[in-house]
Amino acid sequence: MRIDRRLITHFEWLLPVLALAVSGIGVVTVYSATHGPATQGLTPHAARQLMWLGGGVLAMLASLTFDYRRLERYAGLLYVLVLLAVLAVPIVGRMGGGSRRWIAVGPLSIQPSEFMKLGLVLVLARYFARVPAGPLSLRAVLVATALTLVPAIPILAQPDLGTAIVLVIIAMSMLLLAGLRLRWVAGVLVIAAVAAPLAGPVVWKHMKRHQQQRVLTFINPEADPLGAGYHVAQSKIAVGSGMIWGKGFLNGTQNHLNFLPEQHTDFIFSVFAEEWGFVGGMALVALYLALVMRGLVIAGRARDRFGFLLVLGVTSIVFWQAVVNVGMTTGLLPVVGIPLPLFSYGGSSLLCLLVGVGLAMNVSMRRYFF
Repeated sequence: MRIDRRLITHFEWLLPVLALAVSGIGVVTVYSATHGPATQGLTPHAARQLMWLGGGVLAMLASLTFDYRRLERYAGLLYVLVLLAVLAVPIVGRMGGGSRRWIAVGPLSIQPSEFMKLGLVLVLARYFARVPAGPLSLRAVLVATALTLVPAIPILAQPDLGTAIVLVIIAMSMLLLAGLRLRWVAGVLVIAAVAAPLAGPVVWKHMKRHQQQRVLTFINPEADPLGAGYHVAQSKIAVGSGMIWGKGFLNGTQNHLNFLPEQHTDFIFSVFAEEWGFVGGMALVALYLALVMRGLVIAGRARDRFGFLLVLGVTSIVFWQAVVNVGMTTGLLPVVGIPLPLFSYGGSSLLCLLVGVGLAMNVSMRRYFF
């Protein structure tokens, strides 16, 4: 296969360097979160995360070998294939942590809902790229809403509230970026504010017990510190105990004394903040900010609407997951089970996001080909 020299000349270096920096620190933190006194070498979780990182890098590079504009033609097909995998989870999926979210593929476990994020970005970017420029019509808004709710509802039933929320936030972000009228947004907010007192009791009645407990815990975390509020309380203790400089690598007491739950997945930021303190936490946030800003720069330079929306969609995944996860672990937002992007343990999430990074690189490198 002949590679155009312009691809090498205009190779996008900064975005993958930032993404791999976050991912590499994530592997080290997964090791710390799963390390024990008798640990020899890499922990199984860290070894698997490193394996997924290697596979993600190969997938990221593979996504540079074709013109991203071809994806516009196949975006609908890819969306349907991932949707079918999501719908197959209740039938062939396996249980884990009280939820049925994974499908076994040989020795690996794949979480289709993670790939649905990228699938939704692709299909919405394709759809919005083909509607007339200017403010979106009501029909376009309804179509985008349907494309979002079709996968979000079965994912919510797994149950996976966090991923369902991320899908909705991604769709809302892309609607705004594609030209949603601000007065419609204001109207929806007014209607929601008026309807909340009436709909609240109905929604509350249909929420599951653990979901109700999460809401109550967010309102008053100290009400049940040994029960529903345990996760948030221990997470805040871990973050606060790191103080300015942290306790040092492998020296986090909340983590290694098993006070901190889900320390290698949802609450991995707490592990990192305890070991590296406020300075380390802010450095990690700065990396995410730089990653998001670079994504915005690439989107701004895109030469077509599809590439513009594709990069913004991928960037919104990273941005919103980072915001919600950090807010969740510090007690600023309710606990909804959203991993820290490129950082938390989880092969499907890491692979999906690195493919997204590769597609953003693809858009950046081919802006000279028009």
